[in-house]
Amino acid sequence: MKAIPFTRICGGRGSGRSSVARGACLLGGVLLLTGSALWGGYELGLRSPHPPGEGEELAQGMQRMLKQQQQELEAARRQMRAHLDALALRLGQMQSEVLRLDALGQELVKKGDLDPEEFNFDEVPARGGLGATDEARSVELEELLVDMNRLSRRIEDRAHKLEMMEGLIVNGRVLDDLEPRGRPVRKGWISSPYGYRKDPFTGKKAFHHGVDIAGKKDSEVFAVASGIVTDAGPKKGYGYLVEITHADGLVTRYGHNDKIFVSKGDLVTKGEVIGLMGSTGRSTGPHVHFEVTRNGRSLNPAKYLRKG
Repeated sequence: MKAIPFTRICGGRGSGRSSVARGACLLGGVLLLTGSALWGGYELGLRSPHPPGEGEELAQGMQRMLKQQQQELEAARRQMRAHLDALALRLGQMQSEVLRLDALGQELVKKGDLDPEEFNFDEVPARGGLGATDEARSVELEELLVDMNRLSRRIEDRAHKLEMMEGLIVNGRVLDDLEPRGRPVRKGWISSPYGYRKDPFTGKKAFHHGVDIAGKKDSEVFAVASGIVTDAGPKKGYGYLVEITHADGLVTRYGHNDKIFVSKGDLVTKGEVIGLMGSTGRSTGPHVHFEVTRNGRSLNPAKYLRKG
């Protein structure tokens, strides 16, 4: 069949049709041909078969993906259960420790003749603060576990110290030997007093926070009061240092030891040998640097030395 040009259907220039009519006729023809082509392509696509096995491979791929997601979900659930079990176990241990601390605290209140209303272990300590801000966030599980482990170690440390302090309380009062008295060595002389002095290394005026007692190397160094060792080991400037915490916020320090015989957390009694005199750290010769503080404030050790 011979194709009929659009110009004959719509009319040429001399057909008497206006240019607008001829343009509309041509546009309609183009749209008709385009629609016919699209429809033909659609039918051809429907009639064309899919490549062999493509649908089956697609279904298998979807099944593998679904199975993998289920496995990942189950693994996440197992991990969450393990975290919760560990959390519950740690919480149970901490509850037991707190109950033990409460019982020990109540016993110390009785023995120390303290005010039971002021030290009431059945009440939660008072706390407060402003409302949460926009920067507040929820605690993550791992962060919570870390905090609980840290708190558990602190509880164990406090329980250890309270048990040792209980041994220092007799008949409702603190023993007299909890107050520093006397010298930390049997023989020796004060080679540098407390207060401002010329620094032995720089010659400049500097404050000396303790008393230096010189003597023979490896002479025994004694605790001047009973208490708990809160530091034992090398410390900048002090050399080998022993720090003992006593009652009423008092702390004594013994520096420049050649050897130390106690460890952090030990309970020591008045007169116990804690080390040997040396010249470790910032020192010009064998001596004991003896310090006394109360609630972190430096005190002149001279009055405690004279009480011995």
